[in-house]
Amino acid sequence: MPVVMRRLRDPDINPCLLESDASARCMDENNYDRERCSTYFLKYKNCRKFWNSIMNQRRQNGVKPPMPTAAERDEILGAMGKMPY
Repeated sequence: MPVVMRRLRDPDINPCLLESDASARCMDENNYDRERCSTYFLKYKNCRKFWNSIMNQRRQNGVKPPMPTAAERDEILGAMGKMPY
């Protein structure tokens, strides 16, 4: 598997892996009809927006690494009580 693909499939790097997989699966199941999968695309977009805002806050605060690891993301989502996206 190419390095780029490995990075995209790494849960520590890609926080929206589940949403990405769900939208791809929807496209496969619905013969690539984008209209039928718009809710999955919206969830993915909101996920990216949420984690990018977290990443920007961490950069501003000088926290390394800017993107929280998968374990840290689980803690953040657990503290919120519900999915923010």
